[in-house]
Amino acid sequence: MILGAEPGEGVCSVLVESNHKGWWRLATTLMDATTDKDPLVQEQIYNALCYLGESEPEEILHSCDEYLRQHDKLAYPHRVIILKAMETVVKNNIALLDKSTAKVVIFLASNEMTKSKVIRDWQQAASSVLVAVGQRFINKVMEEVLTKFQPGILPHYFVLQTFANLSVSNVFGMVPFLNSILGTMLPMLGMAKQDHMKSVFCYALQHFSESIQEYLANLDKAPDPTVRKDTFSNEIFSAYEVLFNSWLQHREAKLRLAVVEAIGPMSHLMPGEKLEEQLPKLIPGILALYKKHTEAFYISKSLCQILEASVNIGSRSLDVQLDSLLGTLHPQICAPADPSVPLTVKNHTEVLRCFTVLACSFPDRVLAFLLPKLESSNERTRVGTLLIMRQIINSAPSQMEIKKPFILSSMKLPLQDSNNKVKRAVVQVVSAMAHHGYLEQPGGEAMVEFLVRQCALASDLHPKKQPPDAEDLTSDSVQSISINTLFLLSTTVDRMNNVLWPYLLEFVTPIQFTNALTPLCRSLMYLAMKKEEEGENASLIRYDVNANLPSPYALTTRLLVVSSQPHAGACRGVAALRLLHVLHGSVHPSLAPLWSKRVPLLVEHIEENTEQSLSQKEWEEKLLLFLQETLAAVADSAWIGHFVMEMCRQLSSYNGFPMEKNFLYKCIGTTLGACSSKDLVQKQLQELLETARYHEEAEREGLASCFGICAINHLEETLAKLEEFVRSDVFKKSVGLFSIFKDRSDNEVEKIKSTLILCYGYVAIYAPKELVLSRIEADILKNIFQYFNTKDLTLKLCLIRSICMISQAICNGGKCGDFSFSRKAELVAQMVEFMKAEPQDTMRTPIRQRAMITCTYLVYPSSAPIPAGMTEPDPSLLHPVGLMVLPHGGCVLYGDTMSALKDLLKSLLQRNLTPHGLQDMFAHLGPWIKSSKDHERQRAVEVSAALLDFYLSKLNVSTVIPFYNLSVLVALFSPRCSDAVASVRLHAVDCVYCLLYIQLCYEGFARDHRDEMVEGLKVLKKGLEEPDFTVLFHTCNNMVVGKRVPPDQLMSLLLALFEGLVDPDRNCSRAATVMINSLLKERGAVLQEKVPDIMSIIHSKLEEVDEEHIRKAAQQTVYILASQHKSVVVSSLLGSALPFDSHTCTMWRSLATEPTLTSEILEQLLEKVNRDVPYKESKGFLLGSSSERIATPLPLAATCALYEIMSAPEAGPAVLGLYAPLFVTLLLRLSCTVGVQLPKNLQSRERRSSSSQGPAPRSLHPCSSAVQTLKAMLVRGGSEEVARAVDSAGAWDLMASPERHHEGITVLAGAMARHAGPRLPLIVKNLIPTLSSVFDSQRITTTAFFAELLNSNVVNDLLLLETVMDNMTGRQKDPCTLVRMLVLRGLGNVASGSPDKVRKHGAKLLASMVNGMDDKDDPHNLVALEAMSSLSKLLDHVEERDIQSMLLHIAIRIRPFFDSEQPELRHSSIVLFGHLSRFSHSHCEVFFEQILNGLVTLLLHLQDPSPEVVNACKFALRMCGPSMGCEGLRDMFLNHLREGRSLHYGEFINNVCKHLMQSYPEMLNRLILTNLFYFKSNWVDIRAAAPMFIGFLVLHVDEDHCQQVDLDQLISGE
Repeated sequence: MILGAEPGEGVCSVLVESNHKGWWRLATTLMDATTDKDPLVQEQIYNALCYLGESEPEEILHSCDEYLRQHDKLAYPHRVIILKAMETVVKNNIALLDKSTAKVVIFLASNEMTKSKVIRDWQQAASSVLVAVGQRFINKVMEEVLTKFQPGILPHYFVLQTFANLSVSNVFGMVPFLNSILGTMLPMLGMAKQDHMKSVFCYALQHFSESIQEYLANLDKAPDPTVRKDTFSNEIFSAYEVLFNSWLQHREAKLRLAVVEAIGPMSHLMPGEKLEEQLPKLIPGILALYKKHTEAFYISKSLCQILEASVNIGSRSLDVQLDSLLGTLHPQICAPADPSVPLTVKNHTEVLRCFTVLACSFPDRVLAFLLPKLESSNERTRVGTLLIMRQIINSAPSQMEIKKPFILSSMKLPLQDSNNKVKRAVVQVVSAMAHHGYLEQPGGEAMVEFLVRQCALASDLHPKKQPPDAEDLTSDSVQSISINTLFLLSTTVDRMNNVLWPYLLEFVTPIQFTNALTPLCRSLMYLAMKKEEEGENASLIRYDVNANLPSPYALTTRLLVVSSQPHAGACRGVAALRLLHVLHGSVHPSLAPLWSKRVPLLVEHIEENTEQSLSQKEWEEKLLLFLQETLAAVADSAWIGHFVMEMCRQLSSYNGFPMEKNFLYKCIGTTLGACSSKDLVQKQLQELLETARYHEEAEREGLASCFGICAINHLEETLAKLEEFVRSDVFKKSVGLFSIFKDRSDNEVEKIKSTLILCYGYVAIYAPKELVLSRIEADILKNIFQYFNTKDLTLKLCLIRSICMISQAICNGGKCGDFSFSRKAELVAQMVEFMKAEPQDTMRTPIRQRAMITCTYLVYPSSAPIPAGMTEPDPSLLHPVGLMVLPHGGCVLYGDTMSALKDLLKSLLQRNLTPHGLQDMFAHLGPWIKSSKDHERQRAVEVSAALLDFYLSKLNVSTVIPFYNLSVLVALFSPRCSDAVASVRLHAVDCVYCLLYIQLCYEGFARDHRDEMVEGLKVLKKGLEEPDFTVLFHTCNNMVVGKRVPPDQLMSLLLALFEGLVDPDRNCSRAATVMINSLLKERGAVLQEKVPDIMSIIHSKLEEVDEEHIRKAAQQTVYILASQHKSVVVSSLLGSALPFDSHTCTMWRSLATEPTLTSEILEQLLEKVNRDVPYKESKGFLLGSSSERIATPLPLAATCALYEIMSAPEAGPAVLGLYAPLFVTLLLRLSCTVGVQLPKNLQSRERRSSSSQGPAPRSLHPCSSAVQTLKAMLVRGGSEEVARAVDSAGAWDLMASPERHHEGITVLAGAMARHAGPRLPLIVKNLIPTLSSVFDSQRITTTAFFAELLNSNVVNDLLLLETVMDNMTGRQKDPCTLVRMLVLRGLGNVASGSPDKVRKHGAKLLASMVNGMDDKDDPHNLVALEAMSSLSKLLDHVEERDIQSMLLHIAIRIRPFFDSEQPELRHSSIVLFGHLSRFSHSHCEVFFEQILNGLVTLLLHLQDPSPEVVNACKFALRMCGPSMGCEGLRDMFLNHLREGRSLHYGEFINNVCKHLMQSYPEMLNRLILTNLFYFKSNWVDIRAAAPMFIGFLVLHVDEDHCQQVDLDQLISGE
């Protein structure tokens, strides 16, 4: 908490209020925190201790003392903080401390200071504490410190430093101790061996000497006035000898400098004779150090002190040393001082002090040394010398008094120096001279002129920011110094008044001093004001004694002309006008009242405006009015005549100053207008025409302005002079009055023509309208029309401007009566020709701009009627195509041209201020508004904004009429609010803003009505300034256009906005989409009938524009329409041609955006799939050909649509919600499409789309599309694992196969059971009704699906087992064989899916199997086969009692299948027989008979060609072995018939027969007869095995039983 306070105060304000006993504890807490390493925390602790010390200094000092003593091991950085705080407390409260506290502090600081011999910061801090206490308790401090300063013992470093600092801080208290200190210290000098000790001895001697000098200089205030220099001289000299003779020669530079610093002040205390004696060695020794040290300041400072001491004793040795001194010191000044290194600047100061000392003693020799160096070729030498000259002029005035002429004459060469640094130095010398009377001497005027010339220096083109003493000084720096110097001399040096006044007036009119006018005028104004203070006429210019001064006419002209550019030259306009004001008495006696009133107002106008805000035209008008009033006040024809002639004389002076010259021409015109002498007017006009520089534009403008202004009062004379000029030889190439032009080139002649044309224009615009209108066509246009056929650019521009001014004059003069302008159309056509002739790829000239301005005035509606037979200009001529295509030219030219275009189009629009007129205008502008080039759009929209604002301002609706084209125009501009160009965006909002208010006006609202919603557009403009286009689109979305468009224009607005989708600017096309969607959200509910049209447009735009943002926006549009008109949108999309193209697919996918809507759309599509039959039978036209199944289009389209919607990731939630209906419908759709063909028309389309370029299209085949849709549904419904499992098993292809469809369904069902169990209850519920479907395919699919579900325990877990079993059992009589087979398979699967439920339903299941084996309508035994396979699986789980009753029946029923031609039947029946044998123990005799009946068959089929049948026989024999009552056979069957073990059949049969004949000899004949049956077997191996079997039987039978053998039958094989 404490450490976080602001430097101490926040904490200490609380601390101060604590009780007295808490001081030590609080201070201790703070000091404990000094161990914090954060510098900021340490600073806060220091401030807090100081703050506490302000309240209780003694308590805090005692606390610090006690803390430091108790914490002797506290690290020195932390001790420093406490000691510095103690020093601050002592300094600020020294007067409040008592002696006891001082003693405590002194003792602590002394011990801290000398505790260690290693120099540390904390010892310095302790020394500073002693010095602070010594301010008041010097004796106590000395008493303590002197105990550590014992004779013969080298003292501690900081003891000496403390003595030195005390001598400076408490001179009067310390000097009395110095004698004894010096006495003790001198013997120690020889003991100092280390450099730092020697340095501190020097430091002490330096400060002791300075302290003694200060004491002696203030003896009147000293406590002991008897102290003399002699008291210390010998000790100081003894110390000097050690320092100079020994330590100064040391190689350590720092020590040498310490010695030099000490010797300087010591020299003042040395005995005079000793100093004199040492000077021959001392001065060279000091000078030699300059070569050894780069830091010369300490050397120069010491040297200056030595020189001063030497002069004080009147040394004669300096004379001998002077040359070496000057030679060494001069280069020190010539080396430039670096302001960034303060010691170099200080060194310069000390060296200049040395020169002051020397110049006062040896003025002649010093000047003789310096002045020749002013002629040196080295710049630094010249600059350095001038700096020294300034120093000695200022510091040795008495010695230099008689040297003034000599010094002035020596400055001639420096005055001509071109080096900027030398110039600056000369300026500084001139300033010094001015203060000391040099400029009053002959030659002083040259110095003043030099100063003025430097004031007039031209500014550097590329000035660099640098300090005044920088190496590369600029002209600007010299100029600035000179200006400041001139002003100071004029205002602060009284003796310069008579030198500068009126001499400075000579520099006002020469053009070369233009840059110096501001300082000149200011100085002259102050000088004149001082003269006025001397007397009434003292400021009047006396031309009798100052013949070189400019005349009043010249001064007035000059000051008035330069005032026309008031901010140029450091605001010289103000200075010039103020000087003109104070000179009023010298200009004309009657001007005082007028100028006293007008000049301050003019000055105020300048000061109120910056250079940028000041209107040049307005300012010139004010000056010309001031001139008019001046001329009226003078009212003296002779004076005015002299004045105008002086103006004409000065024209040539301004050849390099076009602006000023132009204004001077206007002044001449104004003055000529005031002339009463018509002859003088004509003479001056002729002179102006003869002397004008026609090739300069400003000159031409100025001359034309002069003629125009003159025509105000002298129209006849002006027109006469121009007419005379037209007929002169300049145009006719003949000698005449204007023969001066005969040698001019053709180009010059064109420029003269241009000037003439301009003169006519200015005369028309300036002359009184009542006089000039009658002269326009007769005298002015007559002479202008002959020059239209020209290619000269200047002449074209002048023609255009002149026609423009004439048109303006006519427009402005309309009140003078009806004026018939018969040539208007001709002039418009000529302007258009000029514009057409301009290049289409660039804007180099202002011809377009000026021609448009001219046309604006020519076509502007006039109140005057159109005379009969006269036609108005055709506005279509003025189509502004040329301007729009141009790339952006110069800023000013482009801006001016745009303004001209706007004015022109406004004039055209005003001729037809109706919606139709507006539509015509934007029919021309529309292509440019949508241009792909930024600059074209920018210009077009800017112009549009201006036109609409103009239309709104001029609109005056008398009856409520529809603004029929509002929607088209709104659609044109609204998307531009998101243009890539910021200015286009802002102007587009302005356009929409105006359009909506125009609509309100047409609806009957007043023009000043303000609509809140429309006004909101202004707020939106701020959002358009952002480059973030998400903000822009949001802004477009917030526009109110949709709410303001009338219902009957809504569709046209949408159609126009749809056209904006193909806008070349992507941002605008995006904005159009945003606005379309916004509009549909707001008002789409009323567009139900238009939805198909809108959907068709969306599709066509998607075909037209392949842009991602358009695709996304179109999807949004479709979504919005669907949310309002689901059925119409679905029907419209289903009506699209199959196969769906990519754009239709995009539109379908857009319906997956929002789950609720998507669910509704999916339900509609499911209804479409289920409503129509899936296919129709088509009879072949050939006889005997089979019928085909042809897919119906609606379910097919709906299936494709389902795929597209569900392929969108956003459709996930909706698919999840409709999982079961979707799955069931698509599964059944799939079942109905197996083997179904496309209609003929779609087959051809399918072939075309598959052969087309681009990505492979999705198959349109009914079954393939159903499979893909089902697959998409599984993926989107979160059953990706199902889809992957089916895919990896190849089951999708199986489903499409008519023969193996049910196998694919089986894989699907298994995958669903494994990965989508929770979905099955609803699926089963929806599928059960289809078991009764009229379509075999649907029953097959459902049965196959249920059959496989029963193979999984999931149906049991979901409590579906009984339901599925019951429904499956009910299909045992199904007319479809495959269904019956799948039913038995499913019931058999219960054994693997829910084995624990088999016992419960055993009887039912067994009955179903038996019925299956007895199936009469089973030509291929498929049902029987499945019944046997399933029964084999069930037997492991049924109750024995359930099987006993049908055991014999089953055994007898399956016996025929043992020899079936189908291996599957043989295998299944034999396996089943094996399983049945397990139940034979209850019916042993009966079943034993069945075993014997099948034994031969089983043994022979061990040679079956089918391995599966062989394995089945092995299994059956192993199972039957225990029931045969023969252990031998049982063991053989178990050992030799293990699955996978090879069998030696002959040996095996031999052994079997052996056991048979041993156990059942009575069976011989029966066994032989059975074998005889297989003699005709189809299988070779079995036919071979049967005789071998018989042979082994006969071989092993007893003789007693041989009679059983019928040899005849055996031999015959029957």
